[in-house]
Amino acid sequence: MRVLLLNTLYAPHIGGGTEVMLQHMAEGLRARGHQVQVLCTGPRAGLQRETVNGVPVLRAGLRNLYWPFDEQDHGALQRLAWHVLDRYNRAMRGLLAKVLKEVEPDVVVCHNLSGWSIAAWDAIRAAGVPIVQILHDQYLTCPRGVRFHQGRHCRQPCAPCALLRRSHAAASGAVEAVVGVSRYQLHALLDAGYFTGSQAHVVYNGTPLAASAATPPVSGRRPLRFGFIGALTPNKGVEWLIEQFQARGGDASLLIAGRGDSAYVNQLKSLADPQRVHFVGYRKAAEFFAEIDVAVVPSLAPESFGLVALEACAHHLPVIASRMGGLTEIVQDEVNGLLCSPEQPASLGDAIARLVRDPALRQRLAGRAREVVAPMLSVERMLDEYETILRHTLLTRGVQHGTAIPVSPL
Repeated sequence: MRVLLLNTLYAPHIGGGTEVMLQHMAEGLRARGHQVQVLCTGPRAGLQRETVNGVPVLRAGLRNLYWPFDEQDHGALQRLAWHVLDRYNRAMRGLLAKVLKEVEPDVVVCHNLSGWSIAAWDAIRAAGVPIVQILHDQYLTCPRGVRFHQGRHCRQPCAPCALLRRSHAAASGAVEAVVGVSRYQLHALLDAGYFTGSQAHVVYNGTPLAASAATPPVSGRRPLRFGFIGALTPNKGVEWLIEQFQARGGDASLLIAGRGDSAYVNQLKSLADPQRVHFVGYRKAAEFFAEIDVAVVPSLAPESFGLVALEACAHHLPVIASRMGGLTEIVQDEVNGLLCSPEQPASLGDAIARLVRDPALRQRLAGRAREVVAPMLSVERMLDEYETILRHTLLTRGVQHGTAIPVSPL
């Protein structure tokens, strides 16, 4: 198959788990003999061509007010104007149409559409090419992709989001197949009225982690180490974690790895006791997990999947996680971790305190951590499922699907 993969970013520009999964997908499909090209946005005007680990990559200069990953501070009005243009970006539609004429793919797999907008669907459909849309975030219902505002998860779209996404559900009818990276992510869009005629699937993200030895019991020579790794943004719940850890963490320490806006990171640091809470900057996940005893994923908004939780479990770490979104499909309460709720702030502190004072519980959860997620880990399993979906989409193109087909089993 000739496959075009469309996303906002591609390596070495990594925004999060989407780009990690996309690179595995691109390189994996190519290794299986498919003709794969990646098309993403970039900061330079025009169309830049390069090869990344053997995969041809086209970087299209983003035709909007600014490149949103330039680490510059853009004012509220400019950000709003950017999102208004991104509601339906005709300039990017025209650019994509030219690429489609050149590449002539059999199928286009759309990932994050920020920068391209849903105009991409119209360009692909006009070219007569079927679309498989993979859902990684809430972009189709929220311009910022997180459904999070003023410290809370938005259970319903606010007025600006509803206005900027007024026609998106109807436009999703152009999509032949839709894939959620979790059951939560898929049904969040289906329940909102999207993809009513599309084939529907769930495919969990795989991760190529080598088998790692189980973490030995913490000796009495050092305190327990809790750890957070990820983007340092308000929706990730780091403030909540610092507050609850300092209240209930006993003599344990907390390591926080990741990057974020400097003003926000400084705000977090001002809340933390430097003797107990340590900001360690950017770290590779495998190295970081080797240094901690418990991983914490205290998200305040639903995670579409929760790759950090998956990788922590793969490293035999018990995980404390929010009972939000796809995290509950990875972390089973009292089996390989403990679940807490942002609506009950003390529940996070309770979970921390339990693991501090009960080493037997901690070891029991650690002992099941990798076992529970083992079926999710395989990248080859993920590629098998996507190949099946792509072939099925090509074979059944033009057939109306009134209901979703069963999700892919683990």
